[in-house]
Amino acid sequence: MSVLITSICAAAIVYAVSILYAAIGEIFSQRAGIMNLGIEGIMLMGAVSGFLTVVHTNNLALALLAVIGVGGVLGLVFAFLTVTLQADQTVCGMAFLIFGSGLSGFIGKNVTGIASAVKFEKIAIPLLSKIPVVGEIFFHQDLLVYFMYIIVPLSLFYIQKTRPGLILRALGENPASLDTAGTNVFRLRYLYVMFGCAMTAISGACITLSYTNFWNEGMTGGKGWIAFSLVAFSRWNPGFAALGALLFGGISILGMNLQVYLPGIPTQFYSMLPYAATVVALIITTGSFRKIHTAEPAALCQKYVREER
Repeated sequence: MSVLITSICAAAIVYAVSILYAAIGEIFSQRAGIMNLGIEGIMLMGAVSGFLTVVHTNNLALALLAVIGVGGVLGLVFAFLTVTLQADQTVCGMAFLIFGSGLSGFIGKNVTGIASAVKFEKIAIPLLSKIPVVGEIFFHQDLLVYFMYIIVPLSLFYIQKTRPGLILRALGENPASLDTAGTNVFRLRYLYVMFGCAMTAISGACITLSYTNFWNEGMTGGKGWIAFSLVAFSRWNPGFAALGALLFGGISILGMNLQVYLPGIPTQFYSMLPYAATVVALIITTGSFRKIHTAEPAALCQKYVREER
């Protein structure tokens, strides 16, 4: 039984990381005042671009660079539409969702169903991986998981304890004041939107380069929406986002394993568990009955026009 529990917990971390990159990227973007509903489409683009690169080069580092590049370019286009052209962020997000879903299916149709020769393999950290139970769960993972161990505390420290983090928070609360103080609001929003999209693309790559080693159209299966929900669930805090991702990851993996022990229940029930948990979590964390002040950035989704300040 202990082996099964350890296996479930280790798998839950991998699942959690595959949505956590996107959630943290979106936290930075929304902290800057820009909401991106197209996470699912960008994740798919990251997944297919990483897989195509690794299939043709067998080089994981190159694949990761390609994923970051694709995410950055998509972020640049999204920022141009929403920051420079002042287009509606919700409409642009939905457009990116549809565009990413369609384009990823088109460019990945020739590699659908085939397996890549390489993927991010698990690496046991000396000494730490020998710790009973904990070592197998946390310190026998792949590089993308270990990167996240560093990214979460760094993101938290950056947002809460540094001067650039203070400027980021001001960017999402009162960009006019920041602009008056001499900070280039437009440039910063471009940077944070591109960073957010690059992180989202890495989330997609986690699925094809780490979680599995193949590509199928639409294989993110709604993980982008869970990542988006994590932003509100976490109250725009990377630390709470990590806890939420572990919760959703644990529920998802538990559902998969319960299918073996409780085969009489339709598989669709287990598939819906993480999404049902997402809805419940959002009701609990964002419902007005809580009488708790929301942490949502005041200028989120609001167009900033310098002449109207």
